[in-house]
Amino acid sequence: MNPSLILASGSPRRKELLEQVNVPFTVHVSKVEEVIDPSHTPSEAVMSLALQKAKDVAESYSDALVLGADTVVVQHNSILGKPKDEQQAKEMLRMLSGQTHQVLTGVALVQNEQIITFYEQTDVTFYPLKEEEIARYVQSGEPMDKAGSYGIQGLGAIFVKEIKGDYFSVVGLPLSRTVRELEKIGFHYTM
Repeated sequence: MNPSLILASGSPRRKELLEQVNVPFTVHVSKVEEVIDPSHTPSEAVMSLALQKAKDVAESYSDALVLGADTVVVQHNSILGKPKDEQQAKEMLRMLSGQTHQVLTGVALVQNEQIITFYEQTDVTFYPLKEEEIARYVQSGEPMDKAGSYGIQGLGAIFVKEIKGDYFSVVGLPLSRTVRELEKIGFHYTM
């Protein structure tokens, strides 16, 4: 019998992705303050953030399997988090305009003393963006809770010229890899 799977995230996108493949889970949002160690590489940072969330929630459940995840956008080795305000959102979108950036999603699976962490990296190339496109998009409000100030699964899709890697990782959870890692540790589900 499977342990209970708990998603340590309030992200509606991660929830939808797990539901899409019929993985049974409940949600318990982590309250941990996300802190990035400045000495970490982007891949280390994103796995550390995922692990912080998973461990925080795992403290409340003795035998459950807890899944934490975090996504960052990286441009020229700098992590672009969620914008603080509309001006910062516009600045980020200008930085990404006509460029290729990386989206990294880290995942942590925690059950008792067992911990598995991994990440997926996807290259995303944007078309050159016009100032009026950026302004309209920021006005929509969509960029304000998104790493790098855009959502590939929403209106931000029109900026994307090409992706190389896992699309679902850009949305917020590398679904195929996550399911395979769950199966490796004995968590099974029916499609």
